[in-house]
Amino acid sequence: MHTDIIVGIASDTKASLTQKDTRKGLRHLAVYVAALGFATAYIVLQGPFWPLMMIPQGVLIVFLFTLSHECTHHTPFAQNWMNNLVGHLTALPLILPFMWFRYFHLAHHRFTNDPDRDPELAGAGRPRTWKAYVLYLSGWGYWTGNAKTLLSNAFGALDAPYLPPRQHGAMRREARVLLGLYALIALSLTVSPVALWIWVVPALIGQPVLRLYLLAEHGHCPPVADMLENTRTTYTSRLVRFLAWNMPYHAEHHSYPTVPFHQLPALHDIMQPHLKSTSPGYRRFTKDYVQGLDS
Repeated sequence: MHTDIIVGIASDTKASLTQKDTRKGLRHLAVYVAALGFATAYIVLQGPFWPLMMIPQGVLIVFLFTLSHECTHHTPFAQNWMNNLVGHLTALPLILPFMWFRYFHLAHHRFTNDPDRDPELAGAGRPRTWKAYVLYLSGWGYWTGNAKTLLSNAFGALDAPYLPPRQHGAMRREARVLLGLYALIALSLTVSPVALWIWVVPALIGQPVLRLYLLAEHGHCPPVADMLENTRTTYTSRLVRFLAWNMPYHAEHHSYPTVPFHQLPALHDIMQPHLKSTSPGYRRFTKDYVQGLDS
């Protein structure tokens, strides 16, 4: 079990592994924002073949999801106010209310891959047929699901068991602020289509890439309690690890979620011999996954 491995780590090593570092978080974020800013400026200024820039722009936008994910754990930065601020800022381009997502995600950690209690598996769950797989890759479920969540949080019932009642008011206000901002963006389209080219279209283009990445985290992993088995670590390039804030080390993250992104490679060195679900890359995982799909 993953708990046995964690218990066996020396206390001084644990202290080092869980040490947050705002400078490393800000440095990583600065490079990410610089890349996103460059792509955005290139599109706005309509550089040569500028529509092609919407592809990397879209990938950078949708992979803000992994930053939002890290902020739910309060690990990118040592100051919690900074984690919350960055998490709230990512909510707008992702259509993902941060406060709601934090409690949703913590429930996922508590009940990982439990078909009855993991909120990630609510509804249709992970795709099992080619039709469901194509629909999943399109991002249709993500965008419509988040829109429904936003509207429900703003005007409906907040009745999910993992949402603490003391936070209902704040979640409702958060959703209403986001809806107001989206209304302003929609109004801006009557003046200029720039929001379409720097956000809407790129995000639609990039979503399938994020879907493929996320499916590897738990897809085809068994519904057991051991995080070394119900969660997959995927070996990949430095670029993908950068985009995803080292979350391809996902079994390690689930086993010890208070370890910040910059310490996950060190945790991986400790846990690698004990990992039970791994893949040599996303291409290989995808090939294996689709072979198991029903027609």
